[in-house]
Amino acid sequence: MPRSSVVIVSPSLADANNGNWQTARRWAQLLRREHAVRIVTRWPDEHAPRDHAMLALHAFRSAPSIQAWSAARGSQRLAVVLTGTDLYGEFADRPETAHSLSLATRLVTLQDQAFAALPPALRAKAAVVYQSTTARRALAKSPRQLRAVAVGHLRPVKDPATLFAAAGLLADREDIELLHVGEAAGEWEQQARGVMAACPRYRWLGPLPHARARDLIQRAHVLVHASVAEGGAHVVMEAVRSGTPVLASRIDGNVGMLGAGYGGYFPAGDPHALAALLIRCRTEQKQAPASGLLARLRAQCDARAPLFDPEAERRALLNLVHDLLTPP
Repeated sequence: MPRSSVVIVSPSLADANNGNWQTARRWAQLLRREHAVRIVTRWPDEHAPRDHAMLALHAFRSAPSIQAWSAARGSQRLAVVLTGTDLYGEFADRPETAHSLSLATRLVTLQDQAFAALPPALRAKAAVVYQSTTARRALAKSPRQLRAVAVGHLRPVKDPATLFAAAGLLADREDIELLHVGEAAGEWEQQARGVMAACPRYRWLGPLPHARARDLIQRAHVLVHASVAEGGAHVVMEAVRSGTPVLASRIDGNVGMLGAGYGGYFPAGDPHALAALLIRCRTEQKQAPASGLLARLRAQCDARAPLFDPEAERRALLNLVHDLLTPP
């Protein structure tokens, strides 16, 4: 295929350090061997005339750029990527979101349960591109305690309240440690500090560089992911690719990454169920380390790990761009 220019529209850039930016950055790296790629927050700009195809992250937040592309180029060579709140959250039912979906040549979801959330008439133009990350060596973990880590900015969609409440239920457990990574402000910061004061084994670490957060995930016994809505969370695949099992809320975004039969789900918003899973992990860690829940979850995660291999994501992206650039 001739080298073409692909513009990625991301509502967030590096300073946000969120999922949309991580996706945009990684996709640019994966595509640059075959295509010229640039990332913008808004299209058009002075370089727009050179662009051959657009990958727009988030149907609502990138709606002005999507509409501008359609007005200038028609609804060709335009992929709209549903990344989270535009599929399940506060923007899913907005007319701007629906308009973006209707304009797209192709729709992209980040996990395989998302098709059911799309209008039936649009599912034929949708495809899954699983996100990816480099593999890390699975580390031996200390049997003296269970270390759980949660990674995500403290905001309602990530449901930090469930983690706070679970920490309270586990306050008298000296053998279960909860580490919480993510930016917080205002009421969320006050709550996190209050939980730390009441629960000695809970620690809010604030925002950390991505590499440091990955180190913590790699060294933890388990990742806790309590979100109430997700398009497909980076931290879930990072845990899977680091040999760290996951305890996740049973929502489509998590089930679409970990599989319907995964054994580490708890009902979204249920701190009692989360605390019970953590206690079970710790109990079986001591009694049956080779066959307990942690070991079984690790095996299930290992089976899903190839989905999140960078080469698999690169192939899927190249196929997507090829389809966009091929005349109908």
